[in-house]
Amino acid sequence: MKRIFVFYMLSVILLCANVAPLFPKAPTTPKILFTSTRDGNREVYTMNPDGSEQVRLTQHPGNDLQAVWSPTGEKILFISDRGGIRDLYLMDPDGTNVRRVFKRKTKIYRTNPTWSPDGKHIAYVNAKLGNLNADIHIAPLGEQENEHIAKGWYPSWSPDGTEIAYSVDQPFASQLTFINVQTRAQEQPLSKKALIWQYYPSWSTAGDRLAFTGNKHLIPPILKPDLQEAWKDKQTIYIVNRDGSGLKQLIDEAGPYAQYPALSPHGEEVLYTQKINGDFQIFKLHLNSGVRTQLTHISWNTGGDWFDPAFALPVSPQPQLLTTTWGDVKKKNDQ
Repeated sequence: MKRIFVFYMLSVILLCANVAPLFPKAPTTPKILFTSTRDGNREVYTMNPDGSEQVRLTQHPGNDLQAVWSPTGEKILFISDRGGIRDLYLMDPDGTNVRRVFKRKTKIYRTNPTWSPDGKHIAYVNAKLGNLNADIHIAPLGEQENEHIAKGWYPSWSPDGTEIAYSVDQPFASQLTFINVQTRAQEQPLSKKALIWQYYPSWSTAGDRLAFTGNKHLIPPILKPDLQEAWKDKQTIYIVNRDGSGLKQLIDEAGPYAQYPALSPHGEEVLYTQKINGDFQIFKLHLNSGVRTQLTHISWNTGGDWFDPAFALPVSPQPQLLTTTWGDVKKKNDQ
């Protein structure tokens, strides 16, 4: 009888081992997420920091884009219109186990996702086409409840979890803005005199600097399309200290406009997108040496989000990163 029981238990264990889903594994080497149309529509890809081993992750006739790594590298958050309107989706690092973040659909599209540093929350934009400023929301991952925190675009959660950087559109200008997640106090470190247009912020891992897209020129009259195009081509990449000091232009204005900056985890390089020979391509700039490297060469490629296991957070959430929870913030605001 004892032998039969032991045999039965071993059979159950082996059966469970065969059918149990494997936990998603984070990359063991640095990887960059980006979007490419090389296969006919927008799909999410990964590549090494030197541009090698470009691998397609999503496989869908819909458009998939704006992919961002979770803090531990075990999940990827991205935007897709596979459900008819742009919405938030999750997948594992190898492109499997794709699922919608919110069960409840909306007629207003969701875009511009960013992770909290503990991986428990996300911030994103609810937008209507033609709106000057969209609505930035915070939501606990895996829950339907969400909260509006600001009007603006392109949210980027700070590494310490205390604030979110984003862009506020104004008539003929836009400003980099910080909002404190707890108090909702807002701050604009750069004046419009310093730079008229400020958007697409990307934090350094230390939280002491941000790269962003900027344009220091006034927009020309809308009735002169040739001047509009010349103005747009002056859009380029800047870097600035968190307090607004040390503003520095990284990419020369000569040539097509640059956008979508992303600072590397080690803080020595920045990714950006620029049009070359009629197609958008992804470049990498070394901040100290000024050496520029083109990472993509096929078709149309944009964006970029870094993951480096050497700079990843531990798997277990770090409560000290957030001095209060999102739920506590919501309770205080509801009072």
